[in-house]
Amino acid sequence: MAKRKNKIITDLLMTGIADKGKAVGRTEDGQVVFADGAVPGDVVDVMVLRKKKSMSEAIVKRIVSYSDDRVTPACIHFGVCGGCKWQNLNYEAQLKHKYQTVKDCISRIAKLNPDIVQPIIGCENNLKYRNKLEYSFSTKRWITNEEAASGDDITQSSAFGFHRPGFFDKIVDIQQCLLQDDLTNEIRNFVKHYALDNEYPFYDLRGHTGLMRNMVVRNNSNGDWMVILIFGYNDEEKVIAIMEAIKNNFPQITSLNYAINDKVNDTIWDKEVINYHGVSYIVQNLREVKYRIGTKSFFQTNPSQAVTLFDVAADYAELQPEDNVYDLYTGLGSIALYIAAKVKHVTGIEEIKEAIIDANINMELNGIKNATFYAGDVKHLLNDDFVTKHGKADVIITDPPRLGMHENVINTLLELEVPRLIYISCNPATQARDLALLNEKYETIKVQPVDMFPHTHHIESVAQLKLRTLL
Repeated sequence: MAKRKNKIITDLLMTGIADKGKAVGRTEDGQVVFADGAVPGDVVDVMVLRKKKSMSEAIVKRIVSYSDDRVTPACIHFGVCGGCKWQNLNYEAQLKHKYQTVKDCISRIAKLNPDIVQPIIGCENNLKYRNKLEYSFSTKRWITNEEAASGDDITQSSAFGFHRPGFFDKIVDIQQCLLQDDLTNEIRNFVKHYALDNEYPFYDLRGHTGLMRNMVVRNNSNGDWMVILIFGYNDEEKVIAIMEAIKNNFPQITSLNYAINDKVNDTIWDKEVINYHGVSYIVQNLREVKYRIGTKSFFQTNPSQAVTLFDVAADYAELQPEDNVYDLYTGLGSIALYIAAKVKHVTGIEEIKEAIIDANINMELNGIKNATFYAGDVKHLLNDDFVTKHGKADVIITDPPRLGMHENVINTLLELEVPRLIYISCNPATQARDLALLNEKYETIKVQPVDMFPHTHHIESVAQLKLRTLL
């Protein structure tokens, strides 16, 4: 039987952005096409790889004409690393398409008037905006198409950088990353060359052998730096030698730590992190509130935009001095502590118990007395007994993970009938789905998109809802 040829679609105009850096267009007969290798405004010929009822996935075979919004990427690793998918798209165009993404979700999924979506708030600094990067070592360096085609002998197989998208065991060797202050590059390159010069074995991600495994680099707005070096096993002499070398060469590092991870997976939640030098945390200020960020803490990776996001949430909540507030999916209490001075009491719920430990530490650090935090699943803790204990809320702020809120949580919110509900989301699609369900009793007044992650498809949005009976 002859092999079926993949369909070619010609002269397709790409009109928007989608997940994982894909551009989206629509054929004359209404078929939606998602394609790698194009930006909105490009006219392309694509080859269809997979076809479903109303959409196709494709790759670009030829660019017929280039978009006016195309720009030269700033990063030398663009197109290989996969971290900044839209760095070849003008930032203003990125914002326009992210704004349209939110509007489309509100109209098509939530079935609400898209005019409630406010103009998107962009990021003032669209490079060096992150306060955390995670690097991996590997014995298997990703070989670029250009290298493979050159015919040259490839002798350097070790790599230290980021995972190549779609390949768990292949690492793109990074020389320079533009997402964090440049000191991260100096630290990473020093660690890499020290390990190579002293014959420290890099980690084999398939065989699970090797000493040098991962590194986490965090910083704050005050110029403090945290480094966590993760080893595959404990070779005390080598571990101490490289830690001492890092300490002596980088006085900017105020928190130098390491961990031994002999598990198959990379997580270190269940592993001891040893503080080698300095303290085991750094402190980030968001306006007047201080947040102590430990080696295992989850915290907003774009602190300047976190202030913007929290300000929008606080404004939409219309907070009053006598308000009783619930903060669902509170993390380490970021928003709860941020608004505590404006309300009578705030109660936070978070499933990850380590985050609640951080929340209580940060509450004490700031001298906040009117906050309470609980570790547990929101769908189990938020019930009649909880309300009886803490009193009915005047405002509920919810910031769920990408999957959105569990149906039980939505049903509980509908039963509670609090006057004001603020829904913060990192996924406009699941937020819109939940807004449609909440529409039974709540009117969505406004939705504010905030760009936290330039050059990616990710977009945060804040929705303001009010109980219909009070309008």
